[in-house]
Amino acid sequence: MPQSPIRKLVPFAEEAKKKGKKVIHLNIGQPDIKTPKNAIDAVKNADIEVLSYARSEGSETYRDKLADYYKKNNIHVNANDIVVTTGGSEALLFTIGSITDAGDEIIIPEPFYANYNGFSKANGVVVKPVESSIENSFALPDIAEFEKLITPKTKAILICNPGNPTGYLYTKQEIEKLKELVLKHDIFLIADEVYREFVYDGLDHHSVMDLDGLEQHAILIDSVSKRYSMCGARIGCVVSKNKSFIQTVIKFAQARLSPPTLALIASEAALDTPQEYFDEVISEYQDRRNILISELNKIKDLKVSIPKGAFYLIAELPINDADHFAQWLLEGFSVDNETVMVAPASGFYSTDGAGKNQIRIAYVLKKEDLKRAVAIIDKALKEYKKLF
Repeated sequence: MPQSPIRKLVPFAEEAKKKGKKVIHLNIGQPDIKTPKNAIDAVKNADIEVLSYARSEGSETYRDKLADYYKKNNIHVNANDIVVTTGGSEALLFTIGSITDAGDEIIIPEPFYANYNGFSKANGVVVKPVESSIENSFALPDIAEFEKLITPKTKAILICNPGNPTGYLYTKQEIEKLKELVLKHDIFLIADEVYREFVYDGLDHHSVMDLDGLEQHAILIDSVSKRYSMCGARIGCVVSKNKSFIQTVIKFAQARLSPPTLALIASEAALDTPQEYFDEVISEYQDRRNILISELNKIKDLKVSIPKGAFYLIAELPINDADHFAQWLLEGFSVDNETVMVAPASGFYSTDGAGKNQIRIAYVLKKEDLKRAVAIIDKALKEYKKLF
């Protein structure tokens, strides 16, 4: 199993804090947005005498409400098309386990969410990467590059839309191209859509579940973590109209017994969150994105992607080793006793040596903190280039 590029530097951050440094965390997508009050209150007010197991695939009431939520997003499914999981991570693990055997292959545009690597390796599955470029903000690579990699062992193409770590939002035309390819080769199209709500600049999100003809090939991965700022709830789901696939996922769900009961209660209540909540959150993230990009563009020789969704971006630094730089930031540098923690982007690639001069930044902090963090990175780069 590979280490998490997001979490592997935590010991260095903790050591810096012990020495009295303030660490500004740009490394992890933990929103500072408040969880909807109705979700918290649902747990506080739950009249429970015995905290019992939930149903393996999640309570029917929650799945019915989820189906209603999806219908509002032009995704027409019912409760039986949904299996509730312990976070989006378990949804990915169950999906990969259900559609592959050891030695099978999944094609993924890179950079990609690091756990795609981890869960694939855990299942003995080979990731076949198709590299996208910062020059066009990590748009979908040419479809011919995907087709070159398809073999008899290929089981799926996996995308994250909007993307983590890039923030790229796939167009309807790009999704249609992938649809044609998976139908041609009779493989699955898995879409991790946990950031569906976080779309900027007046653009629209296009789901793989909203495409005619893809009913038996589309698999949706979802989660409450980012949508409602409920990362600690650990509730996600797998959605598909392919009944054979769903029945296989349920076997995995039964083997781990059930998702957490209190978190199910909170997640069901969260579905009643009013649209105003999302309007405010999206507006705030868009402002944060704009300020972050504006500040990063002031740094000489730094390149930055322009995200259209989620709350991440990739920055390409004018250095050779972002892993070393990220660790040095924590161990050997500070400005007024403050430093910054970033996620080296090499861990979001499976191609050896790729992304070595890139970092992922999560803009989940207040605008003043983002400005301060970029100012520290600017000074750090100048000092780092003198030393190394």
